[in-house]
Order: sequence, then structure tokens, then C-alpha cells
Amino acid sequence: MAIRMIRTDTDPILRKISKPVPVINDRVKELIEDMIDTLKTKDGVGLSAPQVGILKRIAIVDFGDEEEYQDIFGEGPIVAVNPEIIEEEGEITRREACLSFPEQFGEVSRPERVKVKYQNIDGEEVIEEYTDMVARCFCHEIDHLNGIVFIDKVIEGTLNKYDNDES
Repeated sequence: MAIRMIRTDTDPILRKISKPVPVINDRVKELIEDMIDTLKTKDGVGLSAPQVGILKRIAIVDFGDEEEYQDIFGEGPIVAVNPEIIEEEGEITRREACLSFPEQFGEVSRPERVKVKYQNIDGEEVIEEYTDMVARCFCHEIDHLNGIVFIDKVIEGTLNKYDNDES
């Protein structure tokens, strides 16, 4: 597959609303595989189609390398086509960053628990509940699909840049 270029902060595509995927065909599956490969090379935990320049409602979430998440990601990343949050609960504020905003981070409040409805790569409907960092990642990626970026939600006064030693 191919590694795609990550669109960064000044690219207007990041502010556009993505269109639903009507059918998961070979072209969509190729995009998904490219997104998975791209995410792996960038050492990230989430990626949405607009971040690679495609206005389609597709998100990839993967904490698979982290031992505490093996029960969720044991077989690889979660591929979410046409994802939507159908329920949320609680709130937690943590440091957040984004591949499209390199070297920036800030404190963002997100739901502590979400129930997400989406289609998997085979087109099957999935409804799953996620908590903590996985819930945060889904919220972040679904925001991208709606033209919202994390800096829109950063708590005032907490947006920072990584020192060269931190990134």
C-alpha cells in the first residue's frame, strides 16, 4: 500500500465536513489500508480521511502497541466507516495533540465514555462502547470528519509547542 501525506494546520480541507461512504468498495478498502500504513509510520493512535486529503467519513484508531489496550486492539486497528457518537458520559480533561498540528499540544475536555456506531471494513454495523483514551481518540477523529480540529477545543491558555527534547 502507500503512505499518504498528512495535511497540516493551514490546509483548508481540515475545516470541511466529510461525506458519508455509501458503499465500502475496493477503492475505499485501498484508502483504509493506506491510512493504516500512514498511521503506523507516524507513530500516532488515530487518523481520519480528511487528514490525508480525502473528505470521506473514515477514521482509524489504534492503540495496539500498548499492552493495556490489547484486549481491544489485539487483531489490529479499529476501522470506523461513517462513525457517529450515539451516547456519551462524563468528562475528563487531558493533554491532546494531533498529527495535523505537529509540535502542538493542549488541554482538551472530552467525554470519559462514548458509545460509537460505525461500519467495519466489511460493511457490518458495529455499536461499541469505549472509555478513557480510546473514547478521546474517537471523539478527536470524529471531530475531524466534521471539520473541527483539536485546537478549536483546547482550553484557553493551554496551547503549547513541544520543545525539541519533548517531541
